[in-house]
Amino acid sequence: MISNDLGATALALAAGFIAMAALMLLGLRIAVSQHKLTVVDTMWGLGFVLIAITSAAVAFAGSGEPAIRWLLLTMVTIWGGRLAWHLHTRNSKADEDPRYADLASRSSGSFGQIALRRVFVPQGVSMWLVATPVMVGVNNERLVGWLTGLGVAVWTIGLFFEAVGDWQLARFKADPANKGQLMDQGLWHYTRHPNYFGDSCVWWGIWLVATSSWVGLATVIGPITMTIFLTKVTGAALNEKGMSQSKPGYAEYVRRTSGFIPLPPKKS
Repeated sequence: MISNDLGATALALAAGFIAMAALMLLGLRIAVSQHKLTVVDTMWGLGFVLIAITSAAVAFAGSGEPAIRWLLLTMVTIWGGRLAWHLHTRNSKADEDPRYADLASRSSGSFGQIALRRVFVPQGVSMWLVATPVMVGVNNERLVGWLTGLGVAVWTIGLFFEAVGDWQLARFKADPANKGQLMDQGLWHYTRHPNYFGDSCVWWGIWLVATSSWVGLATVIGPITMTIFLTKVTGAALNEKGMSQSKPGYAEYVRRTSGFIPLPPKKS
C-alpha cells in the first residue's frame, strides 16, 4: 500500500475542521437573519468545496502526489459547486423546507439555538466526517491507476444520477400540468431517489481514489456516513414521510420502485 504524509494529513484534517466551522458559523448568522434553516443546504455543498481547497493548500507543504491532489480537488469542486448552486437556486425564492419547519416546531429554545444545536452543528460535523477521504487523500504519495480509474468511474455515475435526476425533477415541477402529481419518469422510474443514490456514489468514488494509502482506506467512515444520512436520517426517510401524505399514488410508487439502487420497476 502506498504511503501517506501523516504530518501534512494531520494539518489538513485540522485546517478542514476550522474551515468547516467558519463557514457554518457564517451560515448560522445568515439563517438567523433570514429566519430560514434551509440556508444550510447551500452551505452543505460549499462546505465540501472549501474543505477540499483548504486541504489541498495545506498539502502543498507536504510530499503528497500533486496529481491526486488536483484530481480530488476537481472532483469535489464540480460536485459541491453544482449542488450548492442547484439548492440555492431552488430554495432562495421558496418558503422554509417543510422538513426544517417540522424540526423547528418540535424543538425548544430560540430560533438561533435550534439552528445551532439541531442543524448547523450536526451537519457541520457530518460534513467534516464525510470529507475525510479528501483531507487524507490529497496527501497520498502516489496514485494507484486501477483504483483511481474505478473511483472516477463511480464518481461519474454518481454525478450523472444526481445532476440528471435534479434536472428531470425541476422540469417536471416547472410544468403547471404536473402540480400535485407524482414524479415517476426518467431516472425516477428506476429509483425513488436518483439524486441521493448519485450523492452516495460520488463519495464512494472519492473514497476509492483516496484508498491508494492505508490511511485513505480507513476514511471509509466518509462514504458510510453520507450513505446513512441519505437513506436513514435527513434524506430519503424524511422526504418520503412528507411525500406519502401529499402525493396521490405514492404507496403504489413505493411498492413498485426501488428505494435507492436503480432497478427495473416491479410489475403491478
